Amino acid sequence: MNKLILQSLKNHFDLKDKMLQNLPSQIEEIASLLIKTLQNNNKLMWCGNGGSAAQAEHLSAELLGGLNKKKVNPFFSICLNSDSSFITAWSNDNSFDNVFSRQVEAFGKKGDSLILLTTSGNSSNQINAAKICKDLGINVISLTGSSGGELLKLSDYNINIDSNSTQRIQEMHIIVGHILCDIIEDSL
Repeated sequence: MNKLILQSLKNHFDLKDKMLQNLPSQIEEIASLLIKTLQNNNKLMWCGNGGSAAQAEHLSAELLGGLNKKKVNPFFSICLNSDSSFITAWSNDNSFDNVFSRQVEAFGKKGDSLILLTTSGNSSNQINAAKICKDLGINVISLTGSSGGELLKLSDYNINIDSNSTQRIQEMHIIVGHILCDIIEDSL
């Protein structure tokens, strides 16, 4: 047990050290885009599957409710994987592959931003949402892992965590997400 604990912590901190070297400018670029999105009265849409769905919901809620302070005027931030009635009905009657793209078609408009959290970058429902975003003029930001998958090619901005461990990738995604939320809240 001790060996597993030490190895997990080492892997976490090794990835953190890589992020310190490579990601600050990428995070700053994405934060600037998200700030511009909100300043232009556009919305942020978030989505993920599994653990990444929970993180997408968490980060969207941080902006809606206020991360460090209560906002008088909330940020327009919505999580597309939060509506269980729509997701289960649409997936049952149509397809889980377009559960997010359907919502982007309904809610999205030019100038909005979609933030996709995924450890593989190869989830069909997120790939289809990114493709719809391109047609609608919506910015696509992805937080990925491993090779970045198909979303790497479809994203305007991407932060890829160089790991094949789902847990470590998700740990880095939540750090990046919290930093983005901090910057947005501090700037607006």
